[in-house]
Amino acid sequence: QVQLVESGGGLVQPGGSSRLSCVVSRSIFSINDMAWYRQAPGKQRELVASIAKGGSTNYADSVKGRFTISRDSAKNTVYLQMNSLKPEDTAVYYCYAQDIRMINYWGQGTQVTVSS
Repeated sequence: QVQLVESGGGLVQPGGSSRLSCVVSRSIFSINDMAWYRQAPGKQRELVASIAKGGSTNYADSVKGRFTISRDSAKNTVYLQMNSLKPEDTAVYYCYAQDIRMINYWGQGTQVTVSS
């Protein structure tokens, strides 16, 4: 069993920055892909960014150039650095992981609100 615990987020002004963290309960060497998803009110959950075990990344078009996903194996942590935030980035952000047995895990979600 893998547990994912997110932190960060909160209320941010438009144009501001915030960093989300996701701590994995066991070594991320046993984890393949990790990602951040988000779900805004009334909308489907969507992929924001993903990072493979080898380090390759993928981003939604809406966040390219503004968000950066990274993983720190020593800390069993994945980060999402969010810059130039817009009101449309407001959502609950979820951490996702898939382990080497192809089992999927989700965090509990953390709210990000971009508003003046």
